[in-house]
Amino acid sequence: MPSVQIARYIISFSWLYHGIFPKLVHIAPLEKLITASLGFSESMSYLITKSAGVGEVIFAILIFINYQSKVIIVLNIMALIGLLLFVVALQPQLLIEAFNPVTTNLPIIGLSLVLLNSLKTQPNN
Repeated sequence: MPSVQIARYIISFSWLYHGIFPKLVHIAPLEKLITASLGFSESMSYLITKSAGVGEVIFAILIFINYQSKVIIVLNIMALIGLLLFVVALQPQLLIEAFNPVTTNLPIIGLSLVLLNSLKTQPNN
């Protein structure tokens, strides 16, 4: 399987998984902690978390279908950097936890760069 397809599947899977399981199926304690740190009520935090889960699932599908779109790939990178900075600002102690945003976001950014690099080698890009 070509590396572009591997990158496509992993990036899509990551967004899909993080949208479904810690946000839609069951809100993970860390998700509650992050939204609570914004100062929202519990019911509003619940709604924000569920909405974020839906958004992540939609984004996973968008990336899976449009993995050859430079705009989508750049949006992916910007979103991952933004989410990492969000954690740095609101809950920096999470950066030293297992499976933290550094160890999840940076590899996905790296795979996104693989997709971007593949666009440079294709004709008409």
